[in-house]
Amino acid sequence: MRPLTDFTPKPLLQVGGKPLIVWHLERLAKAGLREVVINHAHLGAQIEAALGDGARWGLSIRYSPEPEGALETAGGIANALPLLGEDEPFLVINGDIWCDWDLRRATAALGHGDLAHLVLVPNPPQHPQGDFLLRGREVGADITAPAAGAPVFTFSGIGIYSPQLFAAMERGQPAKLAPLLRAAMGGRRVSGELHGGRWVDVGTPQRLAELDQELRSLSHHEVPSPTPARGDI
Repeated sequence: MRPLTDFTPKPLLQVGGKPLIVWHLERLAKAGLREVVINHAHLGAQIEAALGDGARWGLSIRYSPEPEGALETAGGIANALPLLGEDEPFLVINGDIWCDWDLRRATAALGHGDLAHLVLVPNPPQHPQGDFLLRGREVGADITAPAAGAPVFTFSGIGIYSPQLFAAMERGQPAKLAPLLRAAMGGRRVSGELHGGRWVDVGTPQRLAELDQELRSLSHHEVPSPTPARGDI
């Protein structure tokens, strides 16, 4: 996303007249989810200055700063566990996506015994191979030898996690999320669903511009109604 992100953190890039992250905050508030923790690294002070304590959206925002170079997704989550809590599941949304998945579904998404529940989407042109198998409710990792009737989809960047998934991690150490998820999938402890609505991985200036144009075409910049998940579980 350079040069756009040289002076602006990606979550503050504007689409449809507001920063990417504000679309998430507005949906969280609409879904009745009030407690928000934001991980940040690159130019994180700008994020705190722009969003404050979240009161303008009816939210309570706290921040989990990461060291220079960041901690990767799992490392960042583990670092934020004291703020997220170590007893109840929590929802995680990547700051560089746009999605109309109904966030109200998050409160009941994680099944008993599951360590994670992933929202998957159809494979986009830039990632045609996908990430994980989806067999009804169960998510699997072995996409090189997919089971009959188990298509491969892309992880959206939206997940609900049990703190137990990160319990063995050392705080402050970089760590990727995928190895943790694959290990949990080996124990059949990851569920998922396929979202058939709008999802954009805002990973290039072109995709940012296209999303901006799409959202600006909506009357009064209204957020589209959430699209029901396809293949509900």
